[in-house]
Order: sequence, then C-alpha cells, then structure tokens
Amino acid sequence: MTGKRIFIFSITFMIMLVVCSNCQSQPGSNKSTLQHDREPAVAGQFYPDGKAALTDTLKAMFGRAVTKLSDKPVIAIIAPHAGYVFSGDVAASSYNQIEKKTYKNIFVIGSSHKMLFDGASVYSSGNFITPLGTVKVDMDLCRKLISDNPCFTGNIEAHLGEHTIEVQLPFLQYLLGNDLNLVPIVIGTQTAKTCQLIANAIKPYFNDDNLFVFSTDLSHYPGYSDAQISDRKITGAVMTNSPDKFLQTIKEIEAMNIPNLQTTMCGWTSILTLLDITRDMPGISFKMVAAKNSGDSHFGDKSRVVGYAAIAVESDRPQEKSTLKDFLTPTEKKALLKIARQTITEYIVHGKVPEVDKKSITTGMLQSCGAFVTLTENGQLRGCIGDFSADKSLYQTVQEMAVAASTRDNRFRRVSADEIDKLDIEISALTPMKKIKSIDEIVLGRDGIYIKKGISGGTFLPQVATETGWTKEEFLGHCAQDKAGIGWNGWKDADIFIYQAIVFGEKK
Repeated sequence: MTGKRIFIFSITFMIMLVVCSNCQSQPGSNKSTLQHDREPAVAGQFYPDGKAALTDTLKAMFGRAVTKLSDKPVIAIIAPHAGYVFSGDVAASSYNQIEKKTYKNIFVIGSSHKMLFDGASVYSSGNFITPLGTVKVDMDLCRKLISDNPCFTGNIEAHLGEHTIEVQLPFLQYLLGNDLNLVPIVIGTQTAKTCQLIANAIKPYFNDDNLFVFSTDLSHYPGYSDAQISDRKITGAVMTNSPDKFLQTIKEIEAMNIPNLQTTMCGWTSILTLLDITRDMPGISFKMVAAKNSGDSHFGDKSRVVGYAAIAVESDRPQEKSTLKDFLTPTEKKALLKIARQTITEYIVHGKVPEVDKKSITTGMLQSCGAFVTLTENGQLRGCIGDFSADKSLYQTVQEMAVAASTRDNRFRRVSADEIDKLDIEISALTPMKKIKSIDEIVLGRDGIYIKKGISGGTFLPQVATETGWTKEEFLGHCAQDKAGIGWNGWKDADIFIYQAIVFGEKK
C-alpha cells in the first residue's frame, strides 16, 4: 500500500483531515489495572458538545436520511466518520437500515488516524463517554479477544484522541439508547495479512445477535467530479464482496493520478477486514444506501472534498426462532457430523484441529448456539461434553466439543487412534437456556434441564428422559443427585433452566 492513503489526522471541524507520513507509535501494555473511561475527544468539533444540541442535530439528520430499504436483517453497516455537517446525513442513512432491537454486542471498528502499529487495539480499560451519556464496553469480551488473539492489543493510546469510533456512538445512542455492549476496535496495521487475522478473530461473532459498524470515509481532497468517479469505483468494489477486487481497485484508482487525491478510502483496512469476514459467506449481500461528498454540504468547498458512503450488509439467514429444527437441513447435519469426525481424527492422530473448508460452511452451520458432542462405542457412552454458550458459530462449537469429548471427559480415558473407527458420534445443537418458575413448564423428551444451586450445577439433555423412560420427578431427581451433586430433592430449592436441542447422529 502506498503511503499517501495511510496516515490521516483530524485537526478541525471544518478542514477535518490532513495527511501525515511519519507517525508511528509502539503499542502499550495489554493490561490495565484501573478503569479508565474514554472521554469525548472531538465533541464540539465534529458534533455538538451539549446533550440537547446533539439530540436536535441527530433528529434533524435522521429526518433527512434514507429510510430502511429492505426487510432483510442487517448484520453490519459502513458509515462515515467526518464532521456531522458534512457526513451526518449519510451516516444516519446507514444507521436507518439496522433493526431497532437489543444487540448482544455492537462492534465498532475503524482504522487509526493517529498511529501505526501491528494488529489492532481493543479498548478494554473502561467505558466510552459522549454528551448523550455512557456507553458500556463489554470489557470481559474485549479482554478475551486480547488474550486469545495475538493480533489484538489493549493499547489505550490508540483510542485517546481518535475520532473514528467516537463519532459513531451518538447515532447508536439516539436509536438504541445507552444500554449497549460496545466492542471498540481501532486497527493500526497496514498489511492485508494482518487484516485477515483480525477478521478470523472476530468472525465467530458475526451473526444476527450482534451488530458490526465499520467506520470510514472515502476519497480525500480531489475535486467534486473526480471524487464521484473515485468513490463510485471503490464502493463498487466493496459491493463485489471480494477482498482481492477491493485491493486491486485501490491500485487502479491510484494509477489514475487524480489531482489532489490523497487517499481512496482512509479506513481501507477496516473495510478489507469486513470483506475478509464476509467473503464466501452464504446469505450475505451488500446494499448501497447513500453516497455524497463534502461538496454537497452548505459548508463544503467543491474544489477540495471528502467522500462518504452508507452501505448495509444484509443477511438472508433465518430469523431467531424457538427451535433449531427449521435451521438445519439433512445436508447440514451430515456436514457437521463429518466435521466432528474429521476433527477427532486429526486431533487424536496429529494433535491439531483441522481447518474447515469455508466453501462448505452453510447458513445453518454459521448460526450461534451451544452444542454437545456425544461419543459412544458399542452402545456404551465413551465421552460427552458440551457448551451452553452461544458465542461461536455452530460448526466451531462442534469442533471444540468433539476435541473435548474425545480427550477431556474425566470419566473416561482419552480416545486412542485405534478406537476412532469404532466411535459413533451424536451432536445436540442447543437453543438458549430459559429459567422456569414451575416444573410444569418442562416437557419430557422436548426439554433438556440445567439445575443450578450455588456453585453446583448439572444438566441432562432432552433425549435422556426418552431413553430412560423416567418420570419428570425422576428426571429432576437424577439430575440433581447424579449430575449436580445436591441430593435427590435438591432441585426443589434450586434454579432450573430448560432448553431444547435438535439431536442427530451417524446412526440416525
């Protein structure tokens, strides 16, 4: 990548950005012992610094914005991050495409205008403050991302003074309120390879439970007509959902030698990360919502403009339902069982988890839900471990539980290589758990149960009741006594949760 489109700095509300070619900083420590809330850095410059004035500004922008164009759920948006008088209407048009619902997490991702560093910084030291109030950061998830992925750091300096995330937050607060779980990520790398690593780390969260906001402006400082040409070409490349086409188009635009063009897209690493996530992902499509440049504003100068676009990333995946049965086709079930068997074989024989062919990953396999993997040998249980959490794609959970069931179930010795062909594999894909007030809500054969009392807990999958022929009281009693270790009648003063499962195996 050439230097002219890389280092962009905000300086004033009217001028907004200037180019710098020598700013590099080493990331700080990944750990912070004290909470350090991130205060506004560009309030009063990029947007009003008073609550009432900011609210009125947002109301006016949403009133002028493009309304929702499609009934399809939107899983991600691309929105500009310039001063609101220039790009606010375009940003509001992008936010108008999202569903007004409670999201598990909202990932806001932008490229650094301040410093160059390897990887990306996830703010995990405190919350974000705006004139509209406090936006809570999901610090547990942020710290998990940092600890699990070498491409992430907890460098605070990458966020202080950086506007790419800050300017997005008032839009979210205006539409969804302050009860948000934010995951703020500033990308510092300038290499495509590292963008792929970042994409791989956050892709498991790219589902209908979460919202992703990618922050970027387009061309910087060409004339009005030249900006329109550059912006059409680069947004057209984004719409192809091809990282290779996107990178090639950047080179093609640079080769045009457009006068005064300093950068084709200041947040190109963020958008490349998005395309790395969505490439070959089934059920994903890009929709152009709006495009303007600063010359369209009353305050803009048409001889020197900055471009903006609003793009929605739509999902054709099924909407949330009370059961998983409508989500998994027979082909998807076979594919998941094949993944489980290949994972066990590769891990037992070679000690590693195999990569899954991305082209084979279907819509159902990408849904986020918990799962159990059960192994039997000659009709006898050989291992069974599961995960109730729904923070990964189903195929990834199946891989992890296949490894765990074959090597970490402390009731059994580790599966040996010569046993693999003798194993029968069964998968139970789970709906989220629901706490019940009465055992009358339990339907034997349909519901699994999870009994929790203090630090003790235990579960039975739905099929246990069918296989044993137990009554409801026996189902509860055995779970309380044999699984939770709180005695036969321990369920009577414990918390009881139910969940459903779609169960499928190699024999069925």
